[in-house]
Amino acid sequence: MILYGLKTCDTCRKALKSLPEAEFVDVRADGMPEGVLEMALAQFGTALVNTRSTTWRGLSEEQRGQAPLDLLRAHPTLMKRPLIVVGDGQMHLGWTAQTRTALGVS
Repeated sequence: MILYGLKTCDTCRKALKSLPEAEFVDVRADGMPEGVLEMALAQFGTALVNTRSTTWRGLSEEQRGQAPLDLLRAHPTLMKRPLIVVGDGQMHLGWTAQTRTALGVS
């Protein structure tokens, strides 16, 4: 299991604490693997872009109009977090009750 997020994100820290076996990848420091990013975008669509983030608010209207994949490549911190990839390729976005239930975490 791989958890993609930011080491400074409280939600990512909560998820990592509940999933101690997960490998953590800081998208700010390490970036996102292209294949994972494309699969996540195909599964979650524009929900993958966090439009409530400070990074989003700092973008110009022209930048916000770019394709989501281009935005996330240029600004990996725009990704809604955490993105959890289970070994079988199953993906979960966010640390919601639904995600915790699917992963067997209470």
